[in-house]
Amino acid sequence: MSDQKPTVDPEVPFAKRIDPNKEDLTRDEFYFIRQVELAQWKKKSQQLRGRNIATGLGIGAIVMGIYAYTFYSVKQEKIMDELDEEAKIRGAKTGAN
Repeated sequence: MSDQKPTVDPEVPFAKRIDPNKEDLTRDEFYFIRQVELAQWKKKSQQLRGRNIATGLGIGAIVMGIYAYTFYSVKQEKIMDELDEEAKIRGAKTGAN
């Protein structure tokens, strides 16, 4: 029984598009259309929210990485400056330029 496919009547129209502004629709039909649109919007907004969160976390991770690398680089530059100052002091003590 479950192997049989349901028969489709070729005379029945399938989800034709309508323009609510041009068609004469009843109040109940407008309400139904609005409910369907809201359900679709909620479904899409959940998917979009997940993508936005993932994108935000990705961008935030990149920014934090750049920030951390900048601090790391500046820390190394200070060490190099200190080494240069020590070399100048040692050079002055020995009389070499």
